[in-house]
Amino acid sequence: MGDAATDVTAPLPSGLAQLGLPTELAGPLLAYRDLLARWNRVYNLSAVRDPALMVTRHLLDSLVILPQLPDGALLDVGTGPGLPGIPVAIAQPERAVTLLEANGKKVRFLRQACLELGLDNVTVAHTRLEDYRAETPFPVAVCRAFSDAATFWHGVAPLLAPAALALAMKGRRQADELAGLESACVSCHWQTLDVPGLDAERHLLIMRKTA
Repeated sequence: MGDAATDVTAPLPSGLAQLGLPTELAGPLLAYRDLLARWNRVYNLSAVRDPALMVTRHLLDSLVILPQLPDGALLDVGTGPGLPGIPVAIAQPERAVTLLEANGKKVRFLRQACLELGLDNVTVAHTRLEDYRAETPFPVAVCRAFSDAATFWHGVAPLLAPAALALAMKGRRQADELAGLESACVSCHWQTLDVPGLDAERHLLIMRKTA
């Protein structure tokens, strides 16, 4: 996500409450965290090694975008070990989530995680963004630490429905992220994100094709 992060406190139930989410989500979210931490010891799926830090930097950091998501299916591009897609899928079981990932060992983890967690609303696509073909256009796509904003936008634009959103999760706001987007008729809006227990900047770059 770009910045060094400083964690203050991030017990999951209180973090969920701060985000307006039911604390009952803590159980399945921690089951995912524990599975990620176990696989991470062997497969190096995440640079965050401490399971306690995963609560803030992975779980709550993913869930903070929920108010910005329109209804409908979500495409998570370059999801890695399932971030933010799996926490979103756990919190919103009615939403179809497609996890797009090119790395084979991460795809193996994603498939096992979906199986063990019973995430019937999740589809794992083992492919690169430029090779992916969607049966139905998505109303929203998201990425977290995938690429610069322009590369993300141009990659997902063919997969999006009219008026759909492309959301890029970032650390600090950086003006150079917007280079080339205005000329491509893309409207951009920065939304500040407040992640419980995280003393570091988080922003969401919201992109939409203009008429």
